[in-house]
Amino acid sequence: MRNTNEFTKHQIVIIGGGSAGITTAAQLLRKNKSLDIAIIEPSEKHYYQPAFTLVGAGTYKMRKTIRDERDLIPQGAKWIKSSAKAIDPDNQTVTISDGTEIVYDYLVVAAGIQYDWDDIPGLKESIGKNGVTSNYDRRFTGYTWELLQNFKGGNVLFTQPSTPIKCGGAPQKIMYLAEDYFRKKGIRDKAHIIFATPGSVLFGVKKFAKTLNRIVQDRDIKAVYFHKLTEIRPDRKEAVFEITNEETGCKLIEQKEIIPGMEIHGEQKVVIPYEILHLAPPQSAPDFIKNSPLAVPGNPLGWVDVDKHTLQHVKYRNVFSLGDVSSTPNAKTAAAVRKQAPVLVQNLLSVMRQQTLQSNPVYNGYGSCPLVTAYGKMVLAEFDYENNPTPTFPFDTSKERWTMWILKKYLLPWFYWNRMLKGYGA
Repeated sequence: MRNTNEFTKHQIVIIGGGSAGITTAAQLLRKNKSLDIAIIEPSEKHYYQPAFTLVGAGTYKMRKTIRDERDLIPQGAKWIKSSAKAIDPDNQTVTISDGTEIVYDYLVVAAGIQYDWDDIPGLKESIGKNGVTSNYDRRFTGYTWELLQNFKGGNVLFTQPSTPIKCGGAPQKIMYLAEDYFRKKGIRDKAHIIFATPGSVLFGVKKFAKTLNRIVQDRDIKAVYFHKLTEIRPDRKEAVFEITNEETGCKLIEQKEIIPGMEIHGEQKVVIPYEILHLAPPQSAPDFIKNSPLAVPGNPLGWVDVDKHTLQHVKYRNVFSLGDVSSTPNAKTAAAVRKQAPVLVQNLLSVMRQQTLQSNPVYNGYGSCPLVTAYGKMVLAEFDYENNPTPTFPFDTSKERWTMWILKKYLLPWFYWNRMLKGYGA
């Protein structure tokens, strides 16, 4: 029997007070103000992360990305200012950092994603110095801008990991902005810009990939595929890659001719020197979720195992998940949350009313990636689970447009703070 002094109970518990958790709570309370909702979130500040790329490129102020978390908690929801440490879905409890058990009737997991800095040797020791940076972490966006301003010449290397990542286009966005910045500064000829990816293409949706391939070619950016970053040597400013494709391994001699200073070690390893290295760290679900029964069985990344259309857990019918932490195979973006939240809310309320989900709307995998391609230009990629374009606007957003830059820099932040987090529509 539980000691009542060691736990508290709520009708709906939401783990995470980021974009997914706040949006879901706000929409639920707009449907029914009498719901008993608790949000578990340790952070005092809430960040508009889609603007971090612009901060790293010197065209957006970090202070504009920040709000106080307390001002975003929807009226009527309780804020449990703590971290979730364990989930026991069989007993319907969440244990928080001080050992308290929070009992729930229904659970929404919106815990976001974690950055696994330890997964690449040399990364944790070098990030934020020695020319190594990442706009994925707000602590290093200022360093990114400092590196661009102080650049004198050499290899400028951009990479992404083999894991799913938050905003899959972000590793490229800062690359295009850096290239444009060097051009405007009159030092483009001193920069060897390289994009090294473990993937086989620049972008998974052909319509938008066509535009990006043209940009890479026109701007003399060297894109190399099947390159998985495995080590950073900060003292020598070298990045080590494993070649994951046999055909690519056989063509490394050709590649060496276009990448200054590259060393070849057999057919599966290359070393590329850098002056600047911007990377997206390997990413996964938070450890407490990986270690819970909610995680996808046998998946080391630990995503919450949900039906990709209903967002309901495949085993525990009173558990739902959305956002970066869920197993849905879509782009992990705030735009995806915007489409997921209404589906989750309706399905959760149906379960609470003991109704079936058969006639409810489903999530089709919508994701949106605003691909900034220069200062004042952007491509807006919108697509579903099948990589079919799903345009919002009545014109071709696969072309670089100034209007889409305005959308990215001004309209989307306003919409995020004033509409999405307040629970208004999709």
